[in-house]
Amino acid sequence: MDSLKEKLAFLKEQSEKEEVWSDLKKSQQISKEIALLENKILEYDQVENILNGAEEIVELLALEEDEDTFNEIFSELFKAEKQLEVLRLKTLLKGKYDSLNALLTLHSGAGGTEACDWTEMLYRMYIYYAEKNGYSITELDRLDGDEAGIKSVSFKIEGENAYGYLKAEKGVHRLVRISPFDANKRRHTSFASLEVMPEIIDDEEIKVNPEDLKIDTFRSSGAGGQHVNKTDSAIRITHLPTGIIVACQNERSQTQNKEMAMRMLISKLIEKRESERLERDQSIKGEIKKIEWGSQIRSYVFCPYTLVKDHRTGFEDTNVDSVMNGNIQAFINDYLKKSQ
Repeated sequence: MDSLKEKLAFLKEQSEKEEVWSDLKKSQQISKEIALLENKILEYDQVENILNGAEEIVELLALEEDEDTFNEIFSELFKAEKQLEVLRLKTLLKGKYDSLNALLTLHSGAGGTEACDWTEMLYRMYIYYAEKNGYSITELDRLDGDEAGIKSVSFKIEGENAYGYLKAEKGVHRLVRISPFDANKRRHTSFASLEVMPEIIDDEEIKVNPEDLKIDTFRSSGAGGQHVNKTDSAIRITHLPTGIIVACQNERSQTQNKEMAMRMLISKLIEKRESERLERDQSIKGEIKKIEWGSQIRSYVFCPYTLVKDHRTGFEDTNVDSVMNGNIQAFINDYLKKSQ
């Protein structure tokens, strides 16, 4: 009898903890939505203040023609124009998941060390992009190449509209250059694919049956130091019905790795559902349109000339070094405008 009472008390305690955790997650989500709305109001007020200030300067200019006053109003209007363009782009982000954080996974294509090096170059590009935009970035799982570079890497980019912007990067990225790994200095073409998913914290539409999951634990890999796990804390989850595999090894405990891996799985299942819905809609409409998922979206040419070209929109930039340093917002903006 005592053992049954203890078991009942334990189950009750666990149930209460789950309820508290559920309420906490809902509270955090509401707080996030409030913060997003407050930020939108602040941005609008900033533009309105700039325009009001410019209007006052115009009135002064009408009374007294002055070159310094003219330059000041030109500067204020230029700032307002830039702010308005940012706000206009944000109005294009009206998808259900656009405001969420982004989960990204890079995979090297065929080509051995050259492809792995290209994957690592792209990873650095997205790290620079995140830093330039005030986003935080967390590496979740990584498999290094045999000689150099990265075979695959999963990472999270956190910030307002991270998924809304970075979904434009989903697809295959192509590199053309003289390979530093070729003793004969020949030109090589390499490929890497990028998956982009929203980080779904809680989606009641997706139900995962625990019996459909195969969960493996393994020891986290790393360069060494205090953060290397001495136990099998890394988690790999296989969703048996779909064959989807996710892994996380960079959190500090097995529980945290499992929670993050489940988020990744939910996000992949939602991405799969949305892709199937898109294909179905296009089939119904009779549209002959290429599905962007898995298709080659952009080429980065280092030789015999320098050019980065988006094959979906035609947008180009000849400054390939600037692009590799994370200046890809122009490509994203052009895609968002033309995909509406």
